[in-house]
Amino acid sequence: MMTTSPDPRNPATGSPTPIDETFTSILEPRGSSRLPLGDGQWRQLSRKYVIGQIVGYLVLMVLAAAAVLTLWLMFEATWPFIPGAIMFAVALVALVVTPRQARSIGYQLREDDLVFRRGILWQRMVSVPYGRLQLVDITHGPLDRMLGIAQLKLVTAAASTGVTIPGLPQADAEQLRDTLIEVAETRRTGL
Repeated sequence: MMTTSPDPRNPATGSPTPIDETFTSILEPRGSSRLPLGDGQWRQLSRKYVIGQIVGYLVLMVLAAAAVLTLWLMFEATWPFIPGAIMFAVALVALVVTPRQARSIGYQLREDDLVFRRGILWQRMVSVPYGRLQLVDITHGPLDRMLGIAQLKLVTAAASTGVTIPGLPQADAEQLRDTLIEVAETRRTGL
């Protein structure tokens, strides 16, 4: 059964929020034992999130290489090549997996809750009831600010249902925060 969901619209124009810079469709895992995605409209991350993650992994690779070379040149130690190679390999795998992983992250606004989904191999689907929201927080680091993206963190009384949605366009994150706060106030439930 399809339910109506709160529609985060631009308050000035009443038109839907532009999602030009977000991924267009959420990728479903293959296999018969996959988690169902539901019937509503899934919203996704900004493509700039992938750029930020790739830059972070490249910086990690450069720092690891610099540390290994420094130890080798200054102390003629060869042992740093082993952890350096492991770090380099892990960062390289992360570089390859990150675009696919980002397309598997999405959220859906339903009538009574927000559903968050992430994961390729280890899938997680969390439903956060609007009435249980205690805190809606937006954070962004220096690179996120340069890229114009932010993280939206939803906190409830139960630690296991806390959700962090990374890589949202800044305007969408602020609009989603305002929508969630408004809906949560009307559906407040006792603990």
